[in-house]
Amino acid sequence: MQSSFNPGNIWSMNLSAESRRAISRQYKESARPAGVFVIRNRLTGRAYVAGSLDVEGAMNRARFELNMRSHRNKALGRDWIAHGADRFTFEVIDRVKESEDPAFDRAAELEKLLALWREELQCDGEKGYNTPSAPAAEKSLPQINTAPLALCLDDTPNA
Repeated sequence: MQSSFNPGNIWSMNLSAESRRAISRQYKESARPAGVFVIRNRLTGRAYVAGSLDVEGAMNRARFELNMRSHRNKALGRDWIAHGADRFTFEVIDRVKESEDPAFDRAAELEKLLALWREELQCDGEKGYNTPSAPAAEKSLPQINTAPLALCLDDTPNA
């Protein structure tokens, strides 16, 4: 009995390098869901609320940082170590509703959602891990002078 296995069929099922690059490029250029997520300590009830333009990626990063003991929120990190990872839950609680409007600003919509959820869940101070937000003017980065620099060139030959 002759087998119908043909090794050439395996290679024909694989994508070409060009196709893989195109799919990878399309994935990188696609907008990932933006939203708000919460990390809850089931033992104490405290919550950490954060948002990202890539909510799933940010949640994965937070979990990784907590496991590596390098999360930027030290109180959350201390409780993660003290209580154990199994005492915490991760949940996406809201997503930015996308719009076809050219004036639509995903980042601004995300900031609004984040502020609403932080107020709703009261995640500051003793009830949570977040710190009170600074006013918007204080949060902005310092402005860098981008005026063109005047260059002085000496066109006399070296002596």
